[in-house]
Amino acid sequence: MSGKPPSHRLVIVGGGVAGLEITSTLARQRRLRGALDVILVDSDSAHVWKPMLHTIAAGTSDISQQQTAFLAQARQAGFTFQPGALEGLNRTTREIRLAPLYAPDGRLLIPARELSYDTLVIAIGSEANDFGTPGAAEHCYRIDSRQQADAFHDEVRLRLLQCLSQQSKLRIGIVGGGATGVELAAELVQLVESSVGYGAHGLREHVTVTLVESGPRLLAAFPEDISAATRTRLEALGIRVLTEAFVGAVDAEGFVLKSGERIPVSLPVWAAGVKAPDFLTRLDGLATSPNNQLVVQPSLQTTNDPRIYAVGDCASLTLPGMQRPLGPTAQVAHQQAQHLIRYLPGAMLQGKPIPDFKNRNFGAVVSLGEYDAFASLGQFGFLEGTTIQGRLAQLSHVMLYRSHQARLHGFWRGSLLWLVDYINQRLRGSIRLD
Repeated sequence: MSGKPPSHRLVIVGGGVAGLEITSTLARQRRLRGALDVILVDSDSAHVWKPMLHTIAAGTSDISQQQTAFLAQARQAGFTFQPGALEGLNRTTREIRLAPLYAPDGRLLIPARELSYDTLVIAIGSEANDFGTPGAAEHCYRIDSRQQADAFHDEVRLRLLQCLSQQSKLRIGIVGGGATGVELAAELVQLVESSVGYGAHGLREHVTVTLVESGPRLLAAFPEDISAATRTRLEALGIRVLTEAFVGAVDAEGFVLKSGERIPVSLPVWAAGVKAPDFLTRLDGLATSPNNQLVVQPSLQTTNDPRIYAVGDCASLTLPGMQRPLGPTAQVAHQQAQHLIRYLPGAMLQGKPIPDFKNRNFGAVVSLGEYDAFASLGQFGFLEGTTIQGRLAQLSHVMLYRSHQARLHGFWRGSLLWLVDYINQRLRGSIRLD
């Protein structure tokens, strides 16, 4: 008696840019083949495009409009969602261990459990790196996740109310002059300006934003002309920008620089450095980089186990001829996701080898909210290295997000979401008011 062979069990840990694109696309293809059982694991309940987290943190975009609930996406695309955080791996039995899930009041909702896999893809992203700076973990907010961005915004709103009711000062300090820190600073200015338009008169005089960067310039990964123009624009908005200022400690009063200077801060944010979560260094012998990233081959398979792949910010890949690993960007994560979408089914179902991943540099974009934007074009023929500014750069930033939505939901659903956002921008407040 012959029966249908069991489906190949593909488990993807992490519902970020790469993880959710792989999950959604392959799950839809599974409906045609019937050979894959696709499971997504994530400790959160919804996905937000990570380059948009700073707008949610500032409240200049509404989290309820920009998030994709995993259960809803699972129903629409045809995969299974398992809530929980990865905490262990057994490569011999091909099982991952998920941590128990608790309610906010401490009640146990789902106990710890094991989940088997035939192929495992780890795409859990990255987080800011405080490099062990004394006081940073205790005092600084972070915006590495949807929950952190939302929690920061709740605190910002409370502090703004205090400013209005008590005529007190709100001194916001951001450590890190990369894209996250720069964009968050501009969005916070936009939040204050919009609040004044809604009747919070005098608020502007009570709020200050300071951006602290340890390097010689902002946006070190961008061309120097963009770095200089960005600094000029931020300072024109009233943001205090400090470069070559290394934060040596953080306490309840603010930042203490290595030079001994103290910067008074009442609401500190740490947006500097990048590392993968610490627990990756304890995953059953998988090789990791100094930043906790899983070391992968050009096929995106981990060096010690061909059944396990890593993509996006949590993966360290040094391509032939390169001196450094690829940067932890949404662009790289998307390209790696597309590589696995194309080749992983053949590897899992037919044993075909996965060709080496080839990265293409499409440039980079930094958006200063409604005020300005700058973009550097990558490998675009004779336009390579060209920089653009203003509305065209802002449109480029918007299209990156809309393209991501189209990959998750399909062209028509993605277009409808764009239309809904367009309508809401004209019917609802320009900032989150609830």
